[in-house]
Amino acid sequence: MRQDNKLSRMLHVLLHMARNNESYTSEQIALMLGTNSAVVRRTLAGLRDAGFVASEKGHHGGWRICKALNEITLLDIYQGVGINQLFAVGRGDEHPNCAVEAAVNEELGKVLEEAEQKLLARFREITLASLAERFDKRAAQNLPE
Repeated sequence: MRQDNKLSRMLHVLLHMARNNESYTSEQIALMLGTNSAVVRRTLAGLRDAGFVASEKGHHGGWRICKALNEITLLDIYQGVGINQLFAVGRGDEHPNCAVEAAVNEELGKVLEEAEQKLLARFREITLASLAERFDKRAAQNLPE
């Protein structure tokens, strides 16, 4: 199963926006992420709808953060980018009438739900401000960005 890296990619973009305190066009962000600008606009639209970024059209337009970094959590960004499945591990559905599969799915479902709730609770505790502080610390030590 392919890994979904929208969360880490958007965190990367948001921290660059915050650090440089400027707007970035979809094309600039696409170049930064090695993707195309339509994907960038589609992904950032969820963050705009949630009130974390704003977009301005026109010659000097672009995307910018519009909320304080200490008011934005990883959970906010996770929800804003619309990730559908947190874990690559999943339940089987090849044999819906099989008692073994049903038992496995029931137990896996419980474990995955518990793990997801713990991870999302932790996401709620981490702000973009704390990530920016960590980034600044690394930059001050001349560690790779």
